[in-house]
Amino acid sequence: MADLRTRYMGIELKSPIIAGASNLSTDTHKLRQMEEAGVAAIIYKSLFEEQVQLENLELFERKTEYEHRNAEQVTLFPNSQTVPESPDDYLLNLRKAKEAISIPLIASLNAVTDEVWVEYAAKAAATGVAGLELNFYSLPDETGNDRETIEKRQVETLRKVKAAVKIPVAVKLTPYYTNTIRFISELDKAGADAVVIFNRLLQPDIDIFTELHTMPYNLSSSEDNKLPLRFTGMLHGTVKASVCTSTGVYTANDVIKMILAGADAVQVVSTLYRNGVDVVRSMTEEVGKWMDGHGYKDLNSFRGKLSMKKSENKLPYTRAQYIDVMMNSGDIMKKYRSLS
Repeated sequence: MADLRTRYMGIELKSPIIAGASNLSTDTHKLRQMEEAGVAAIIYKSLFEEQVQLENLELFERKTEYEHRNAEQVTLFPNSQTVPESPDDYLLNLRKAKEAISIPLIASLNAVTDEVWVEYAAKAAATGVAGLELNFYSLPDETGNDRETIEKRQVETLRKVKAAVKIPVAVKLTPYYTNTIRFISELDKAGADAVVIFNRLLQPDIDIFTELHTMPYNLSSSEDNKLPLRFTGMLHGTVKASVCTSTGVYTANDVIKMILAGADAVQVVSTLYRNGVDVVRSMTEEVGKWMDGHGYKDLNSFRGKLSMKKSENKLPYTRAQYIDVMMNSGDIMKKYRSLS
């Protein structure tokens, strides 16, 4: 029988299928359902810096609400420069989630300043979670920070978090870096235990009837996994960090593709929403059947077989536009009935 065990960020998992961060993780019943369905680990919903700053603001408002009414009442909330404890709900629920399941639970953080990254990484680690996942991203804005400034800051943030905790740390990235592979190499040297590619960011839309911005939550599809598949194949065998593929992993076929490219694990979210938590059970079974049918005893038997390092055909990783596609566009159009 096929052995689906894998190691991710130094943690042994019973299979490569991880439930990515989502609202599902805040429901204890869903957590247990995911474990029973065969999910190997769960990423707990992210704590955002905005939540921390909101809590700071609320405390400040409570402290100053009566300061112009009665001098004695100010002592009810004495002035202090200390940052209040992390949002109680997050840490409490994180601890409860860990106690509710026996599989590894990984905390997710989405911060901006080093102070928040480090402090809440330490507080999340203190709940007993198996690891941390840091969501790194940087959007173009009026400050106009250059590439080196952004990347050096994020590498330094990783170093500070690693120094503050004793549990493994993964970094989840967007694909929007000047040279993503090189940046991942820098994170690897800085001690990242895993890299997750890629984070699916919410993109704003515009409602032309109300003339207002909207923020639709668009679930991914299997077609969205081509970019992370390519980068996974390029990373395999070049970094010490585990490589986890995210975005567009819907079926057992998607999981198999990612392992062939070199992934140590995959994260699923959209398929859980669309197909229900039990989809993981069928995915796991189908991966095992495929392995049995191809004579693979374990994941290492075929992991990275079609990566850039091991594949005889380097073209898929060295060229983004293929000559045969450009030269035979007429046949392609006919195939998809795009032309009458």
